[in-house]
Amino acid sequence: MANGKRLVFALLLACWAALAAAQGGISVPKPGPRDLCPVCGMLVAKYPNWTATVLYKDGHAHHFDGAKDMFKYLADLPKYAPGHKREDIDAIVVTEFYGLTKIDATQAFYVIGSDVLGPMGHELVPLETQADAQDFLREHKGKRILRFDEVKPGLLKKLDDEK
Repeated sequence: MANGKRLVFALLLACWAALAAAQGGISVPKPGPRDLCPVCGMLVAKYPNWTATVLYKDGHAHHFDGAKDMFKYLADLPKYAPGHKREDIDAIVVTEFYGLTKIDATQAFYVIGSDVLGPMGHELVPLETQADAQDFLREHKGKRILRFDEVKPGLLKKLDDEK
């Protein structure tokens, strides 16, 4: 009987943890008032609705003023983070547009070409679900929905070049 109670308790605890994670997003350190984006040099804390974070296994974090700069960073770690390796990354997190929660960047849907601009102009707008991304695309005249692995350096350059 004691084993049955332990199993029920373990299942309840697991469900609670999953629910808490889903409601609160992913927990990463917040950028401090002097944290600069390693790509563009902007103060990241000024743009809390757009922040993205790369968290390393040793607890070190790099913050960005938007997903676009985060992708530039990931595409060229030797340039932006000498001494850091991709295999040392523990989490990659973006701020979801509608709920402003922190979500796993590798699972997000990104809308490009919309009428919503980020701190650095045309931006990849992170959304948690495909349905949210489709709604955002329609409501904000977006051009395309991308997944994490579809974002390439050439696309980032095109976003920077858009007027």
